Amino acid sequence: MNPTHFPLPTTHSQLFSSPMLLLRQMRQILFFVAAVLVAQTPPPKPAGANPPAGKTTPAAPKPAAAKPATAATALTEEQKTIYALGLTIYRSLGQFDLSPAELELVKRALTDAAANKPAVDLNEYQPKIQALGQARAGRVTEREKTASKAYLDKAATQPGSVKTASGLIYREVRPGTGASPKATDTVKVNYRGTLVNGTEFDSSYKRKEPAQFALNGVIKCWTEGVQKMKVGGKAVLVCPSDLAYGDGGRPSIPGGATLIFEIELLSIGTGN
Repeated sequence: MNPTHFPLPTTHSQLFSSPMLLLRQMRQILFFVAAVLVAQTPPPKPAGANPPAGKTTPAAPKPAAAKPATAATALTEEQKTIYALGLTIYRSLGQFDLSPAELELVKRALTDAAANKPAVDLNEYQPKIQALGQARAGRVTEREKTASKAYLDKAATQPGSVKTASGLIYREVRPGTGASPKATDTVKVNYRGTLVNGTEFDSSYKRKEPAQFALNGVIKCWTEGVQKMKVGGKAVLVCPSDLAYGDGGRPSIPGGATLIFEIELLSIGTGN
């Protein structure tokens, strides 16, 4: 299983779960973006470029304005990569829970940095970023826990749902006819993971490739829940945050989030 995919255990959490490592990676990304913007900034006109008094120079024709990339305009591979860079920056800002107005401030800072005209002294305000991130992350976690509690209460009452002693909610969608795995087994599955608001954060279906991993090497919810399945079956696991990624979350998963997984158990064993 690709280590960037879920449902890895919390001990394998990526760099963004650590505020200090988050800031270090953000600095690297933003430095690169600023460098790109500087490279795109037109150079100043050289001294003496103005025509002598009394003479006029015909105005050069204005180049056609570049059309913004839209769904109808195909992006080149390089443009797609740069676009992905923007997505990466936005994901890294997730724990700061920025409002639309605050996102505009971030955009302004990128532009100011490219022009070498920052509005504040970075040496003065950079040490305050970690504290802001921690405070905002706590706010996100509490909000997520409130939404998760309401979802868990409702999910436990759905027909066919079984709530275990750990808090896992298990619902069989399609019964299997094969064997059930043990915690020490390796399984092959197709799955889709969503948040309580329906946002999809991972899907083996979209990757068009089943995932294979040891059941004792993933989050607790999966270790417990997949053992209840039989090969050929399909089930839904509703995982409270303490059985998933806890208050730390992951890059695309808020702290305190309840996760919903639709899982098809395809086979058991590394050779399958």
